[in-house]
Amino acid sequence: MDLKVVQIDKPVDLNVILGQSHFIKTVEDLHEALVSSVPGIRFGLAFCESSGPCLVRASGNDDGLVELAKKNAFEIGAGHCFIVFLREAYPINVLNAVKSVQEVCTIYCASANPVQVLLIETEQGRGILGVVDGFRSEGVEGPVETQERRELLRRFGYKL
Repeated sequence: MDLKVVQIDKPVDLNVILGQSHFIKTVEDLHEALVSSVPGIRFGLAFCESSGPCLVRASGNDDGLVELAKKNAFEIGAGHCFIVFLREAYPINVLNAVKSVQEVCTIYCASANPVQVLLIETEQGRGILGVVDGFRSEGVEGPVETQERRELLRRFGYKL
């Protein structure tokens, strides 16, 4: 067996959701969940089929994001994983809808940070062991940082 690291290729400001599902129907169901969650959302998603022809299946409403999703999914190449790239929405706006899709088993991450996917490869195929989401902690929040965090959440409209 081999361990591999795949860097998610994405622009800095783009959000990504990486998860695992269990059925080819995932592509259509995730598409419906996303467009039903946020008016004006732009997205591309791809799903790695793990039986039959083992193709990367894709959908979305932004051609550039669909192509980015297909490229990254193929690079990861782990059975039944899916990747979603979002524009005009944030993961917090769609995560409950994504998690409620019957085929979704796991969400590995939802982030705008740089993401690395940790893979194991055997003779049978590839599996996701986990992800590296962002960077290592450099300290502990103090009173100034607490206040900055609270102000940021209110500026974004997530808290009153």
